[in-house]
Amino acid sequence: MRTILPPRLAALALGAFAVIASQATANPPLAAGHGHAHGHAHEADHGHAPEHAHDHAQENMRNHGPDAVRKGHFDDGQVQPRRLGDWEGDWQSVYPHLIDGTLDPVMAHKAEHGDRSAAAFREEYEAGYRTDVDRIRIDGDLVTFHRGAGVVSGRYAPDGHEILTYEKGNRGVRYVFRKTAGDAAAPGFIQFSDHRIAPEKSGHFHLYWGDDRAALLNEVTHWPTYYPAALTGAEIAREMMAH
Repeated sequence: MRTILPPRLAALALGAFAVIASQATANPPLAAGHGHAHGHAHEADHGHAPEHAHDHAQENMRNHGPDAVRKGHFDDGQVQPRRLGDWEGDWQSVYPHLIDGTLDPVMAHKAEHGDRSAAAFREEYEAGYRTDVDRIRIDGDLVTFHRGAGVVSGRYAPDGHEILTYEKGNRGVRYVFRKTAGDAAAPGFIQFSDHRIAPEKSGHFHLYWGDDRAALLNEVTHWPTYYPAALTGAEIAREMMAH
């Protein structure tokens, strides 16, 4: 189990393409970072009376069910391998929607349910979402990165997963893939975090990429986030506020 140090908000400058999403060498996320994480059932007979067994089942669902997993509370034994197909599709960065104000209602919503102002949330998420890779397409094992007019691609194979523990005690899973072929400028590793811990089609994800597998696991302030390319900015905002 890997323990994450307290995140530091910082405005990270964009660098070489292969390390855009991971410029710190010792820092992680929404996934680890956004704290953004991502069902073990006690089915054995404990000898409870039926009503007590029912209460126990409800408690277990609260502690280990889908909502608990999304909030970063799960057992190691629940975590299962996943394949790149879970993230297959055409994806857009949400960063432009934050910059143009489309996601302002999301920041206001977070402030209403949190302990900070909308401006403070925007500052954190502006650092977290920042990227100039505005589109990513995943087709089979081929991942294509669109950076303005530039495009690079690589083929990626599963390279295991890492369970991360955040400062607040919640946890997340990074699913790691390593490049096996493709453009030299394509990153050597990509790591997905989407608040899921078992095979399931993803609805959005945070992506970390670079050539240093271990350093990527230490990234907690910068978590480029991608939603389906077919969604409008307003639809993405509604999706964010629904979870």
